[in-house]
Formats: sequence, C-alpha cells, structure tokens
Amino acid sequence: MAGTDHRRLEADQPDGARPGGPAIILVDPQLGENIGMAARAMLNCGLTDLRLVRPRDGWPNERAAATASGADLVLEAARLFATTEEAINDLSLVFAASARDRDMIKQSHTPEQAAKAFLGEPNSGVLFGGEAWGLNNDDMALAEHVISVPLNPGFSSLNLSQAVLLVAYEWHKTGWDAGAPELRLTGTRQANKKELIALFEHLEGALDNSGFLHVREKRSIMVRNLRNMLGRAELTEKEVRTMRGVIASLVAYKPDIGD
Repeated sequence: MAGTDHRRLEADQPDGARPGGPAIILVDPQLGENIGMAARAMLNCGLTDLRLVRPRDGWPNERAAATASGADLVLEAARLFATTEEAINDLSLVFAASARDRDMIKQSHTPEQAAKAFLGEPNSGVLFGGEAWGLNNDDMALAEHVISVPLNPGFSSLNLSQAVLLVAYEWHKTGWDAGAPELRLTGTRQANKKELIALFEHLEGALDNSGFLHVREKRSIMVRNLRNMLGRAELTEKEVRTMRGVIASLVAYKPDIGD
C-alpha cells in the first residue's frame, strides 16, 4: 500500500525481515502474478520464507517478479518442492488456510489466534492451496490446525495474496518486542514433519501387513484419519521414537500357541 510507514523496521534485518515468523507455503499456485503479490504481502509484514510446491507455470517466473513490486529478496530466496511433505519436513507446527474443514476434526483459528501460536513455535508454517480449488484432503491432513477468516458469510471469497496478507499482517501485529510463551520440554523437542511422516508410514506399513487396511476403497480415508489424529497430538521427538518402538515391538511379537 502506498504510504506505508516503515519506521518500525529493524535496521539489522534485510528490508525489515523479522525472524521467527511462519513459512508461507503455496501449494499448486497457478499464476506467477499471484506468487509475486503474495511475496509483496509477506515482505510488507516482515516475512521472507516462501516455499512453492509444484507451481503450474514453473519457477522462476518473470510475471512473479513483475508483481512483487520490489520484494525481490523473497522471490530470490523462495524454495521449490515436489511435494507438500518435503516443503514442511523441518516444521513442527503447520496450519492450513482453508474456508472448508473437509470433514476433518481440527481446531479452527482466526489469523490473530494463529499469530499468537507462531510466537510459541518458531518452526511453523501455513499452507495455502491453489487459486482454483484450494488445498486437497491429503494436504489438509498434514496440518494440525486450520486458519479461517471470519468474513461476511454471504460472500467470503479471497484471492491468494489477500489470504496471505491477512495471516502475515496478524503476525506483524504481534509486535517486534513480544515475548514468546515458554514450552518446557525436558530432553526433547517438538517433532518435525519429517519425523511425523516417518511415524505415519511406519504405522501404515504395519497395518497393511496385519490386514487392518485391507479394504482398498477405505484405505485412503482411514490413513488420512490416522494421520489427522496423530497430528493433533503435537508429539515430541521423544514421543515419536517411543511410538515407533511400540509399533516395532507389536510387529515382532509372536504369542505362544497356548496364549
């Protein structure tokens, strides 16, 4: 926006970039122009970690640069991924920006509530779906929570950059000097997505071998429900290792004939 006051930007950060904010993950974005405008919205609010999953028109994209209006450092640092799982591997807390819950049980946050959660977890990110259809069910299942914007129920249509701006601005509003709440983890840390996905795959493989997931038509739904349930638990790295040990023990267990 013309006339934006930049006096609060920190001199020791490039172009006012503020550390600790969420990564912005655009899944299947279609237009380079929308990627550029999303990057512009990010830098306006001090965010620089842009991750792109399968952009339709390839990357880098000249049209993105044309609409970024100077947010070049965001575009130049943007990372390209083949899958959503790869894009969130290093994150511990992921929100999905969606107006629909897709029949999944998830806590719904406003952008303001989500911004407060980002303060407590610096390794966080927000998934945004493509312009036409938004996020698919599998991507939704990878997120712990949903961000929903309380807009006019009769007309609540947002384009991609508008949705990014609303989330980024609420992060910006938390303030440069806001203290983060303390999460006391003794001898462990929050599990990242790579570790959680490995747990999911370990469990699903064991359930395939046991015959629990034998009904092909229901397998994908059951797998998503299991991932959604375990994701809501916000497991620590130690808890993930414990769960994998439990699975391995059950797989190896051979009861005596007389049991």
